[in-house]
Amino acid sequence: MRRPSAIPSPAPPVEPERQARGQLFDGARRRTAGFGIDASAAPETDAGAAVPEDANTTAPIPLDRAASAVPSPPRERAEQPDPGSSQEDVPLTARDLWQATRARRRALRTEIRRFTQRSRRRRIGWVVGIALALLVVGGSVGAAYSPLFAVETVTVEGTSALKAADVQKALSGQVGRPLALVDSSAVKAALVAFPLIETYRLEAHPPHDLVVRIVERTPIGVLQADDGRFIVVDAAGVVLSTSEARPAGYALIDVVGGTGSKAFAAVGTALRSLPAELRGQVDGATASTPDDIALKLSGGAQVVWGSAEQSALKTRSLQALMKANPSAATYDVSSPGVGIVG
Repeated sequence: MRRPSAIPSPAPPVEPERQARGQLFDGARRRTAGFGIDASAAPETDAGAAVPEDANTTAPIPLDRAASAVPSPPRERAEQPDPGSSQEDVPLTARDLWQATRARRRALRTEIRRFTQRSRRRRIGWVVGIALALLVVGGSVGAAYSPLFAVETVTVEGTSALKAADVQKALSGQVGRPLALVDSSAVKAALVAFPLIETYRLEAHPPHDLVVRIVERTPIGVLQADDGRFIVVDAAGVVLSTSEARPAGYALIDVVGGTGSKAFAAVGTALRSLPAELRGQVDGATASTPDDIALKLSGGAQVVWGSAEQSALKTRSLQALMKANPSAATYDVSSPGVGIVG
């Protein structure tokens, strides 16, 4: 019979921490083997001795136990306070609030100034323009009403029967007054004294001239009054002059109803349509109604005029008939399109 071999003595127990350290070292050696790094040199242990290469022969330690065996970082380091959090916890003072409010107001004023700069420029332009316009208008008005533009001369235009000197003398009261202050009522009152003036117009010619343009009334004939005097009238029946003897060059008007009748108005329209040369050849005009106007020429010829309608056309027809038949005794132009000579 064989002698039984001796039973090997059990390996000394390995501390858990040393087992975990050996396990970690063994894994590191395996990982670095492929890169040519010599990891055989074992790190020193706490006692200064190297870990033997066959340390992996010991029983493996579960990973959860090995992980739990690795010392964790100290908790104090993870729980260190954030330096920024301590600044947020600092309470605000009244000075901080005042500075923040002031900065906000300054920024707001800057924005308002930036956005309102254009409108402020536009407003300034309008103000300057209006001020200049008011200055120009005010200066012009002030100069117009000042003695710088006072009336020094009165010029009368359009007179033939009237004397311009008489009209200027009647308007002498306006001399020395500013052109803008000429009294139109006073001018009218002065010109009413001249019956020959039908219409007038005032014109201011700066700096010192006042021009009066006059349209005289056109005398169309004379009327014989009950006392035997002769009255020169115009187409409206306005009395222009009176004389004892019959004035030459005016037709003697004989109508029914006087100057206020329709017959007189028709005669006045017919006579006024005649040119001055032809009117001077008319010796008399009669009418009982507005439709039976008859004229008598100085040579003795009679003119049948009819109504006052189309007087201008009848005048041209009469001139043509008189030129073609100067010695005719009768000219009928009552129908202007058809002239009849008798």
